[in-house]
Amino acid sequence: MIVFALSVYFVVVCVAVGLLVYPARRAMAMAGCRRSSARMRQQLALLSGAVGAFVGRRCGQGARLVRAQWQRLRQHPGRALLGSIVVLAPTLAAMMLAGPAVFDFSDDVYLPDRQIAALLQGEQLVPPLPLPPTIFSTREVEQVRPDVVNASRNWQQLDPEFAQRLLLVIKIMRERHGYEVALIEGYRSPERQTELAAQGGHVTQAAAYMSYHQYGLAADCAFVRDGKLVISERDAWAARGYALYGEVAESVGLIWGGRWRMRDLGHIELRREGVIGSRFS
Repeated sequence: MIVFALSVYFVVVCVAVGLLVYPARRAMAMAGCRRSSARMRQQLALLSGAVGAFVGRRCGQGARLVRAQWQRLRQHPGRALLGSIVVLAPTLAAMMLAGPAVFDFSDDVYLPDRQIAALLQGEQLVPPLPLPPTIFSTREVEQVRPDVVNASRNWQQLDPEFAQRLLLVIKIMRERHGYEVALIEGYRSPERQTELAAQGGHVTQAAAYMSYHQYGLAADCAFVRDGKLVISERDAWAARGYALYGEVAESVGLIWGGRWRMRDLGHIELRREGVIGSRFS
């Protein structure tokens, strides 16, 4: 995309410089533009007359005039193509520049890195001890995630491979970056997913069985500092932690919600082909 844009820019600049340097070429171009403008006005006048005739006269006569205009367009395909490009170019550019819409129910598949796969096949990491329930019910936590108190943090409900990748993320964040990562929600029942979806798109855009949480392949995490759970990215320390967390998660083959349009900085998931919606089949 960048190469294409630069190529177009180069061509436009070359044409502009040529017109400025060579007056004869500039005069020819201006004359051509005036002739094209005159012809276009004539064609618009004819087309306008055709439309008026179609409305005020018999349908058959109007159809013949429209066919005549069509024949004129066929006689000048280059101009018709140029006009189409001018009209469609902004829309096509917007579509090409727009990033893909990614939500937590996408079904993209990650191809594991050999080095990460070898690391995961080695040491089997053990889940940390559960945090006290009171850490999830503070006023600060309720302001950001009022529903997290009832969330499941049972490691046994997570997919074993995903659990090992998540534990590896937690280990790297602690040993390399000094962040204590806490699991605030792992498996999510379809009933709970339905309740969250009913709260609106600002909470989740995935219905039941359309989120990897229902398959034990997703988790929401936050950080622990001075014995307190820190979730909000408005905290500068937590914001830096989420950026590192996303980098580490992606390095072990997980998808990070921080790259989505509706960012979910604490969310990571392991995608597998044919998983989403499989409970309906």
